[in-house]
Amino acid sequence: MKAERLDVASAMIVGWLLRAALVLWGAPRFPPAADGYFYHVLASRLASGQGYTWAWPDGAITHAAHYPVGYPALVAGAYRVLGHEPAVAMGLGALLGGVAVLAAHRLARTVASRSGARLAAWAVALHPALVLYTPAVMTEGFVASLLLIAGWVAVETRRARRGWFGVAALGAVFAVITLVRPQCILLAPVFGLAASRGRRWALLLRPVVVSALALALVMPWTARNCTLMGRCVLVSANGGWNLLIGAMPGATGGYEALVGAAVPLPCREVFAEAEKDACFGREARAYIMRRPGAWLALAPRKLSETFDGGGSAAWYLRGAGPDALSEPATRQLAALEALAARLLLLLALLGLARDRPRWQQGVAGVAAAALLTPWATVGYLGLVALVALRGRRALEHPPALLAAATIAATALTHAVFFGAARYSMVVFGLVAALAGCILTPRRPSGDTAGPQLENSDAADRD
Repeated sequence: MKAERLDVASAMIVGWLLRAALVLWGAPRFPPAADGYFYHVLASRLASGQGYTWAWPDGAITHAAHYPVGYPALVAGAYRVLGHEPAVAMGLGALLGGVAVLAAHRLARTVASRSGARLAAWAVALHPALVLYTPAVMTEGFVASLLLIAGWVAVETRRARRGWFGVAALGAVFAVITLVRPQCILLAPVFGLAASRGRRWALLLRPVVVSALALALVMPWTARNCTLMGRCVLVSANGGWNLLIGAMPGATGGYEALVGAAVPLPCREVFAEAEKDACFGREARAYIMRRPGAWLALAPRKLSETFDGGGSAAWYLRGAGPDALSEPATRQLAALEALAARLLLLLALLGLARDRPRWQQGVAGVAAAALLTPWATVGYLGLVALVALRGRRALEHPPALLAAATIAATALTHAVFFGAARYSMVVFGLVAALAGCILTPRRPSGDTAGPQLENSDAADRD
């Protein structure tokens, strides 16, 4: 056990040092940009006691809900103590990234050998995308870390004899994740399932409790929106915006600014934030109903925008500080990000294919071969298929279950709305943890039993 603690401690320290170095170097060079600018301003207003509000150029101040409150609220807590500097938000992400290294190790260790868990920890510690994104005051890397931590809580809860404290903790973690990224509530039942064991009714109870608790903890914010925004929205008033971007005439599958002629005529004189979002949603649904085939045909392009590219961290930094990062350097870093993501996905596929029927190995082979082409989406969806083909046995492999569920939820969300490379970043941590599971404990000859989740810490065989 001491050796394992040294394994994870060394990876955590290196992961923290890399991220801290990026913060020290990047804070003066990369001011908050794109959505990060709005997160920073909203967090600063919260920290100053001005509430979740926006100040307009004409002096008007309105309550806000367009951006989810979770990330600005967490950053605001740090700003309140340490000052309203973007470096503080970056440091918070760096701190969480180090904890995610430990979480990846513990999640992988449920299945992997000591060497495999060590590989998972180092994969998260050194992941080019997750490290490079540290100076971004953005949510994707933050959510990737939170999902790993949720996975860690889930498997520790499953191991516990009386796991209801862990169930409560998992519900609380998912409330935070939902407030940061609302669509992640779709994953709460799956993480609750990963925290469950026993008979069928027991397997159903914890997912329900985790989901219900997460929603209950989110409800005060929903009530605030109902009272102050003029319309009830669960967390954020941007679903209509995002649906319209992926459904309007001329939609490409990626992001398009809703300005000028892109704003539907019925919505041009609607200014209240929640009402405008509702108007955009109505118009988007009307476009979809008129041309459902065209909207469905965009789904592959949306998935391609999300999974096939890479390099979102490098290109974000380039956009935030073009003088600090040249275009050739950006392209090189982007290529490194994409290579690392595909390599870890390849290891995850190979690990899942081992000891499976030959036809399932063929599925893994097709998915792995796609990683040598521009269509990495096939690799990600192939991983989902391989886990689904395990049926109930997927419950014995928490890293596979959680990685596949997160990929599937991400694919479903962005096939409906629109795609962008940064949205795939939320799956990177869980895929890295699964990649470590390519190294599993050797079993005695003739032993065909699967890994034993509750006793895996006792198996130090490499």
